[in-house]
Amino acid sequence: MESTPDIIEVKALKEYFIYLKYANGEEKVYDMRSLAENIAYFSKLKDRKYFENVKPRGDTIEWANGEDVAPESLYFNSISAEEFK
Repeated sequence: MESTPDIIEVKALKEYFIYLKYANGEEKVYDMRSLAENIAYFSKLKDRKYFENVKPRGDTIEWANGEDVAPESLYFNSISAEEFK
């Protein structure tokens, strides 16, 4: 499997959506709702302030306590930012 591009910008959007800008110029939006609401590992993300402090780290994103998402999930399970309303 080929590697996913690095993320150069990330921003928390409404609800549990995350804006991702990749080094290859692609802009995508990833839906974190299911993870944040159903998986204990991501429970701190329910705190909006904490959720908003997401940072890029190579080809993934992470929060202060080390929560991260598989790069392949972010890249292949997101929609184009243009499709997001």
